[in-house]
This record gives sequence, structure tokens and C-alpha cells, in this order.
Amino acid sequence: MKIHADALLFDNDGTLISSLDSVHRCWTRWAREYRIAPEDFARVELHGRPAAEIAADLLPAGEVPGALARIEQLEVEDVAGGVTLLPGTRALLESLPPERWAVVTSATRRLAEARLGEAGIRPKKLIAADDITRGKPDPEPFLLAARRLGVDPARCVVFEDAPAGLAAGRAAGMTNVALTTTHPAAELLADVVVPDLSAVSAQATDGTVEITLAG
Repeated sequence: MKIHADALLFDNDGTLISSLDSVHRCWTRWAREYRIAPEDFARVELHGRPAAEIAADLLPAGEVPGALARIEQLEVEDVAGGVTLLPGTRALLESLPPERWAVVTSATRRLAEARLGEAGIRPKKLIAADDITRGKPDPEPFLLAARRLGVDPARCVVFEDAPAGLAAGRAAGMTNVALTTTHPAAELLADVVVPDLSAVSAQATDGTVEITLAG
């Protein structure tokens, strides 16, 4: 299958890299420090959501700012050795002109840059939690990425592993490619579903990108 696009928008964790072990380790420690009941912690979806929303689900409003600073500190300190480059990431990114792709993440800029840097990825455009007022599944992050790249949202392709991110891509009017790196295909509503980025190749031609999806 081939798709022609003006820009590719990548989620980070679970799409380009994996830091899921680190995420679980840090958030579990955070929950203990803030004395959150295990059953309350277990019902909250961690993956693909901004830390501010997670903290707000679990803590009184007055505790959230300090709690956000604490989880960011824990996660940044855990970056070394806690990031794995997922299959196909490096080859795909190296095939793309830097002005034709962006990373769109629910993490803070400080944390996202630390994780990407650990994996050797340095995007020209990065949309992080600091840049938006409404996180995924709201379309704001992807629409902002399209605007900063100077492209029509309808000419963007989103690569995501999480249902919230795919919902954001749909709401933005973009083509969605789901990766089954963290969720089974049955939970992912997308235009195309692939195992990971090793099933994706791209070639830039005349101001556009031809994306080939295997399988």
C-alpha cells in the first residue's frame, strides 16, 4: 500500500522508542510517594496521556504542580539506559527530509528531548505537552505540528501506538497508521495497522513523500 503525504507526524514512546519499563518504574514510585491507593492507580491509563492529566485524575488540585515536577524529575533521571529504539525507526527517519516530519508527544519537552537524545533522535520540530492546552485525544497537538511544518492537516500521516493518539489524529482529519507495539490491533482504530516502523518505508520526491506500507 502506498500513501502520498506532505508530512509524517510521529508519536514518541511506543512508536519511535520504548521507555515503557522506565515509565512503569517511575510512576509506581511516584504513586507510592504520594500515597495513592493501588486500586486508584491501577484504573488510570498512563500511556499516551500528558502527566498533568494523570496527576489531576489522582490528586487534589493543590498538589498537582509539585507532583508534576516530581514525576518529571524521576523520569528524566531514569532516562539513561531506559530507552530502546524500536524496529525501523532509524532507517525511516534517516530517509526523510527534516522539514517533512515532526515528533508529537504527550511528554514534557524536557523529558521528550532527554529520551529522544538518548536514542540519538533530534527532530527539527517537536510538539510536547508544554506547547498545548489540550492533550491527545484532542487534535490540538497534531494540528499544531501541521501548522509549524506549514502543511495542510489533510496531507499529514500520523503514526501512533495508543488509542488516544489515534483518536487525536482522526479528529485532526489526518491519515492514521497504527503500530501494534503496545496494544493489540483490535483496540486500534486506524486507516492502516502495521507491527512497527520496520513495515514502513518512505521516499521524498518533489516536495512530497511517498510512504510504502508492507503487509
